Formats: sequence, C-alpha cells, structure tokens
Amino acid sequence: MRVDLLSREYPPEVYGGAGVHLEYLSRELRELADVRVRCFGAARDEPGVSAYRTPAELAGANAALQVLGVDLEIAAACEGADLVHSHTWYANFAGHAAKLLHGVPHVVTTHSLEPLRPWKAEQLGGGYAISSWAERTALEAADAVVAVSAGMRRDVLAAYPQIDPARVSVIHNGIDTVEYAPDQSNHVLKKHGIDRDRPYVIFVGRITRQKGLVHLLRAARSFAPDAQLVLCAGAPDTPEIAAEVTALVRGLDRKGVVWISEMLPKPEVIQLLTHATVFVCPSVYEPMGIVNLEAMACETAVVATATGGIPEVVADGETGLLVPIDQGPDGSPHDPERFAADLAERVNALLGDPERARAMGVAGRERAVEHFSWPAVARRTMELYTSLLL
Repeated sequence: MRVDLLSREYPPEVYGGAGVHLEYLSRELRELADVRVRCFGAARDEPGVSAYRTPAELAGANAALQVLGVDLEIAAACEGADLVHSHTWYANFAGHAAKLLHGVPHVVTTHSLEPLRPWKAEQLGGGYAISSWAERTALEAADAVVAVSAGMRRDVLAAYPQIDPARVSVIHNGIDTVEYAPDQSNHVLKKHGIDRDRPYVIFVGRITRQKGLVHLLRAARSFAPDAQLVLCAGAPDTPEIAAEVTALVRGLDRKGVVWISEMLPKPEVIQLLTHATVFVCPSVYEPMGIVNLEAMACETAVVATATGGIPEVVADGETGLLVPIDQGPDGSPHDPERFAADLAERVNALLGDPERARAMGVAGRERAVEHFSWPAVARRTMELYTSLLL
C-alpha cells in the first residue's frame, strides 16, 4: 500500500503540533506501508519526502491563495498513491483534489478547525474565508476524518453537521517517550541565564491567540515572587499580537523573566521542560495539545486550560491541574481577570508544594508511556486505511 501524507509542516520546518505529529506518524507508518510525505517549503534530504514552494506567479498573492497554489502541485504529484492523508487546512485542499483527480480515498486528520479560530482573520484577512472553504469542502467529502481527541470529534460534528458521525474516528496524538525523557544536565539553563536554584514556570508555544500567552502573562503578575518565568515563545501571527505580548512582558514587575524567541533544538527544550517546576498551557483552543504530553514525558507537572482535548491528556489532580474557563464564541474567556486569577492560583499551588509537583511529574510520565505511544497510533491509523481499501 502506498500512502501519501500531505502537510504544510515537516521537519525541519515545524512550528506546531501538526508538524510534530507528521514527524512521528510517518516514521512509524514506514514500518507498515510505502509512505511518501509531501510538504511545503525548502527541499528535504530525507528519502520519500518531497517539498513544494509557492508558485512564482502567486508570490504577491494573499497567503491563502499561495497555499492553494502549492496544494494543486501536491495533488498532481499524488498520482500512483493508493490513499492520501492530509493534515490541517493547508493541505486539505491538496488531499481533496487528489481524491477527485486520482480516484483514491482521502483521510483528513483534524488538528484544529477554522470555524473555531476566528482570530485567524487578523492574519489572513479575506484569506480566512478561503481557508474555511477549503477545510469545509475537504472534510465534508473525506472518506474518513480522524479527530485527535474526543473533544475534537464533538467539535467536528458540531461545526460540520453534514458529516456522517460514522466517518469520524478518534485517534489520539502520541509521544516518543524515549526521546522525550528527563534530562538532568543543566548547560541549557546556564546558556539562557536560568537560575537552577530557583523554581521556574515554563511556556512553550507560538505567539498566537490560540495559545493564550497573553492570559499567562497577566496571571504571572501574581506568581510567587521567587519564581522565574521562562517563555519559549516566538513566530507571532501578527505584528499586533507581537506588540501586545512585548508590552505585557516589559510590564511584569518581577525578576527572572527569560524570553527565548528563537526556535530551540528539541534537546534544549527537553532539558528546559525537565527542570521546570510547572509547565503551563493557557490555550483557549487546543484539540489535543502535544506539548502537554511532551512536558509530562519529561516528568514535569502541568497546569492547563480545561478546554478541547486537554482533559483527555492531563489527569486533573494526578498529573497536573486544570483551569476552568467560561469561553465566548471566539474561545476567549468571558472574564479574563477570573481566568488569569485561576491560572495563577493553580500555578502557585504547585510552586508552593514542590513535592506535590514532583509526584505529578512522575505520574505524568507514567501516563504518557502507558497511553500515548506512536506505534499504537500508527497501527490504528493503518487499520483505518485498510478498512477504506477493502
């Protein structure tokens, strides 16, 4: 069986959970099938991986139109595949066009949904209507839809009621717990000026409305005075949110704020996660949240928003603490001050009880190892492929 995996992201050009997902899923699927990866960006050296750049004629077009241009090239290249599997709206149209052109099944994995990310209009302008159309068209026509959590499955069926529920399966994201494991060395901390003798709270993610960084920064005003705050945060969606985050960081009246804006190599992130007292995921929209699994695998307690698929990953009171959120239509909390206060209260609870935080970290790794392995994800995915080709 030849399977073509279609995605905007693939190493080394990875900026979100979908790229992480593709890296590990493709690795495991190669043990079971002939896998070709088709992604965006610069040429890759890896065998079986082809990358596609924006057509020159669309260089000055809206970003969404550039995406569709790449998608058409990818769809043409899928000739000979037995099945195509697309990830995120960026590649969904490629999968849909390949389905129509080559007469093969199309599987879509939903890592997020455009109707639940209205803030993307800030970034794409009118292109947001195009991205929404591309996603809707692909999902409603797909032979199978994979939701990365039960919460995401509910969102898919609510956003797209024309989809037959029987076509929507839940296959959780996974984590490589050999790679993501505690690293007790400290050279990365020294490199970035982090004091190992003081506790620290860490955030890892893009600067986007979805990830809720602005809420974390407001909560940080109330964090225990001795705690450091480490922000591995870059790639802002817009100049406006970049300016807002910068102003909030500068306005923090506390010592020990370390902002790392460049994308760090994975081993450095693992070491930073390992030594943190608390990892915080303040997202207002998170279908699954691989980053929570990464922190758990590094034996770090998690404080995360009780939204989307996060409660399926973080066991409240066992591997971390969940923060309730009363959300508006765009995902933002109705009462931002209340949300920030609840976030600070839970972070401080673990900062003030390091033994409890350590116990949660140990339990988190055990949960990651037992329930979220990539080989199991690949086996379930192959079972789905096979059912569509019978």
